[in-house]
Amino acid sequence: MTKINQQHVWDMVEGIHICMFITWDGARQSARPMAAMPRQDEHAIYFLTDTNAEKDGQIEQFPIVTLAFVDQSKNDYVSLTGTATLSNDRARIEELWSPMMKSFWDGPEDQSIRLIKVVPEDAQAWDSPHNIVATIKMAAAAAGLGKPDLGDSGKVKM
Repeated sequence: MTKINQQHVWDMVEGIHICMFITWDGARQSARPMAAMPRQDEHAIYFLTDTNAEKDGQIEQFPIVTLAFVDQSKNDYVSLTGTATLSNDRARIEELWSPMMKSFWDGPEDQSIRLIKVVPEDAQAWDSPHNIVATIKMAAAAAGLGKPDLGDSGKVKM
């Protein structure tokens, strides 16, 4: 029985802090790495963005986005699809602020910061054994010792 369920997906997302944030411009997809701030109790994943970012206009026109999370050390993968919205919620921006963000903005009061909220609708997750275990299982299968169990995967309504 697969252990991939809504809670497991949230646990995986909370353990992987960077995702590829994928938008659509009407002709092509664009992907960029972004720091995800999941809030399961709000059924949302937050991001900070800049008012000059190309993705902001894409989100306004095409709000369905994909978030791709990868933890290579655990061989875990999650792809979420959801609806993104942009806001200028200054209280939430200040709440989500961390010192690492000083690399991009002067502080949480910087007027060029905007908030992206993604409400996930569905997910596809792969929870595989660690790389060494997976390699051993593949080698055993190649030697004719049965098919390898490479972990769980599944689709989940979020």
